[in-house]
Amino acid sequence: MRESRAVSGDGVESLRGIGVLCALAVVCGILIGFIGGAFRWCLREADQWRGDMLEWAHELPGPGWLVPVAVTATGAGLAALIVRWIPLAAGSGIQHVEAVARGEAQAAPLRVLPAKFVGGVLSIGSGLVLGREGPTVHMGAAIGAEAGRRVKLGADDSRLMQTSVAGAGLGVAFNAPIGGALFVFEEVTKTFRTRTVIPTLVAVAVGVGCSRIIMGDRPDFLVGDVDSPSIILLPVFVVFGLLTGFLGMFYNKLILGSLDLVARFPAVPQTVKAAAIGAVIGALLAFDPLAAGDGDALGQRLIGGGSMALTAVAGYLAVRLIAGPLSYATATPGGLFAPVLAVGALWGVLFVGVADVFVPGVDSSLKVAMAIVGMAAFFGAVVRAPLTGIVIVIEMTAVTSVTVPMIAATAMAVVVAQFIGSPPIYDSLRERMLAADPKT
Repeated sequence: MRESRAVSGDGVESLRGIGVLCALAVVCGILIGFIGGAFRWCLREADQWRGDMLEWAHELPGPGWLVPVAVTATGAGLAALIVRWIPLAAGSGIQHVEAVARGEAQAAPLRVLPAKFVGGVLSIGSGLVLGREGPTVHMGAAIGAEAGRRVKLGADDSRLMQTSVAGAGLGVAFNAPIGGALFVFEEVTKTFRTRTVIPTLVAVAVGVGCSRIIMGDRPDFLVGDVDSPSIILLPVFVVFGLLTGFLGMFYNKLILGSLDLVARFPAVPQTVKAAAIGAVIGALLAFDPLAAGDGDALGQRLIGGGSMALTAVAGYLAVRLIAGPLSYATATPGGLFAPVLAVGALWGVLFVGVADVFVPGVDSSLKVAMAIVGMAAFFGAVVRAPLTGIVIVIEMTAVTSVTVPMIAATAMAVVVAQFIGSPPIYDSLRERMLAADPKT
């Protein structure tokens, strides 16, 4: 009887602990939902303003293209200045969230939140090829960590809270609640413990629900009906996945190589380097707005049924393969996920265009399906979180008809990336962060 009562008492204590975490998850979910929703709203308005600015610049007499060059350079420089004041606001922030979850770094202070918000609006809104998810994840982590400090949670529960709300941040960034939760389990903690799962689900549900009050509840991409590809064509998707694994390795090397290139000039202030890169990206914007920015407009055109010449697809792919890593090398607040999805979509459309010449049964009707599959497969190759990538893409597109080829292609992409020894990008970035500042 004593043992029975002891077990029962432990169970009650465990339930109380989970209850406290869930109550905190509700409060934190509300905060990241509205803050993340406001962040997305600001970026949407910045996109609209940037489009109007480009139209105005093109109508100016003389070298109007200098206007977007100056705007993007200024935005990048100001964002880098914020990072100079608060270094932890640099880059994606996801690598820091993972380091904290592993006990390798201190949790983010609350001042990271306004730095990520303002810096992200400046860098992403000005047109750099960066994603909104990194800052939103890091803002969520800062909220969760602050909540843990306020109620004096233990070290393990404090880390759990920052991780749970970080997942809510990803869900808010992409309007993808299940993907946000899976990100925590598959990428950050790599566990499915009840004490982690329940608070995470609560934070994600509340966060995404609140963000939809601001942004609405439609999927991020509007896609028409997509026919399920014939099972006979499954080997085509398998080959596509295998090749995507090599492309993912190449992209990861480009990201790290860009960081190394910028680091070779330590005498030049980071704000100057960021402004210089911003000027380059601004020139791309002046040439073609789809060549820069987070890639959402480009992805929508590819999977929304818009037509695009194969040479244009190849050109956009080549440009964004360089512009994304180069933008990340500014060390301004901004993530990798959204640009990765755009590259994956471009790669899928290009693959179909080339395969159409050589493979019977492959034609332009597969473009949308392969673009969607390409998003998930390339995400899997770069981040090495296949389930997260698949679910995020399904939630962002509301398309389930290509799930089977998507799973096959993503699995092959991950297998190849793993086989050739290409580490997941956030593992590389985390190790780089810790090597640069072990006291992070």
